Amino acid sequence: MSPSASVQSPAKAEHLCVLVHGLWGNPNHLKYVSTSLRERFPEDQVEILVAKRNAGSLTYDGVDTGGERVASEVEHRLAELAEAGHDIKKISVIGYSQGGLVARFAIGLLYSRGVFEKIQPVNFTTFATPHLGVRTPLRGYHSHIWNILGARTLSMSGRQLFGIDKFRDTGRPVLSVLADPNSIFIRGLALFQHRSLYANVVNDRTVTYYTAGISQTDPFVKPENVKMNYVTGYDHVILDGELPVSPKEPEAPPAFTQRLTSTTSTILSRVPIVAFLTVFIPIGTTLFLVNSAVQSFRSSQRIRLHEAGQAGVNIQQYRIGNMINAVRREAEDMFENVNNTQESDYLSAASSEVASPTQPATPGLVRKDSESDIASVAEKKHASRLDFPTLALTQDQFSMIEALDNVGFKKHPVYIHNHRHSHAAIVVRTDKKSFDEGRIVIKHWLDNLQL
Repeated sequence: MSPSASVQSPAKAEHLCVLVHGLWGNPNHLKYVSTSLRERFPEDQVEILVAKRNAGSLTYDGVDTGGERVASEVEHRLAELAEAGHDIKKISVIGYSQGGLVARFAIGLLYSRGVFEKIQPVNFTTFATPHLGVRTPLRGYHSHIWNILGARTLSMSGRQLFGIDKFRDTGRPVLSVLADPNSIFIRGLALFQHRSLYANVVNDRTVTYYTAGISQTDPFVKPENVKMNYVTGYDHVILDGELPVSPKEPEAPPAFTQRLTSTTSTILSRVPIVAFLTVFIPIGTTLFLVNSAVQSFRSSQRIRLHEAGQAGVNIQQYRIGNMINAVRREAEDMFENVNNTQESDYLSAASSEVASPTQPATPGLVRKDSESDIASVAEKKHASRLDFPTLALTQDQFSMIEALDNVGFKKHPVYIHNHRHSHAAIVVRTDKKSFDEGRIVIKHWLDNLQL
């Protein structure tokens, strides 16, 4: 036996993990996620791909264009790994913010290309992803003014996230197509052994709870009025997805002097903010709208090049007839502060809209077929005290909820207390102490990751 033959070649990873960043993002936004993943799983077990082809302003170009770029990047990386002697047998996909939607689109394309016939899809996870879009649940002229105006600020991605686009020859919004039960996107998603999501319950000015959590109710509008039920061991950050809230014991009202002091303090604390906004909003809004017009123009040019096959992606291999049995367009982020001030509307009891049948009004209480299935009068009373009104979503959104619930997601509500930008904190987008609660989120994800 020759000396070289006695030396074992290093083990090759069999599992590829793909990470996809969000709107206006770049691979550095997922540095903590990828670093934590590498610390938990060595190179001979997991190969990590942080998608790079959608960085910065390229995220204006739409979920579909971004998804085609990511699918191409994944296939290219798989070819490289095969050439280097890796036998990739499993794949997991993790999406952050809009990246979760881009990832879902890419998954459908990979499925249609037969990739999942050779490689087993294992984990699909999203962090603060707007699965139902970003429109505020509003009715009447409020809906027309805010949701239509907001959709016009970020080129293709904006219209898609607000649900006013028409995807290619379907005539339907791309998010609706993504959740069509007959689509390649749902079929590909259903092949993953484990699907999970993490949704901020407060302080996410970009992606509010209902859309990140695929929920037609929001139990966290007034978190001070409910008792939070946390998962043991995760330091008051991860809520129990089965029963996130329960009734809170009534407290004695504060004395008059305490209320007066508290009110005065609140008013005084807001004076600098009001003064700042009075000066900043006119200037900031003007600059933002000018930048939006420039970026939208550049985005439309990139999309034309992409459609013409001149942007480095052979799109014809993805433009196949099985997009769905009948299977496109712009996004938002500028108005995140304005969006945060919008108060949602709700469906009335006499409303003609049909809510999703997959979800009860009480979080954690599974909807039953008959009254006899509810064990006791006490449980009925407990449930009724926790009923929450149904948000004024669109029929497309209710259909998305039903389709995604039927595929199945393990949902993890996240309560980040220590930073008012929980959208960035949930994945520790930058390395700072105030994002430590996000480290607990990533730890929970890694503790439950199946490889």
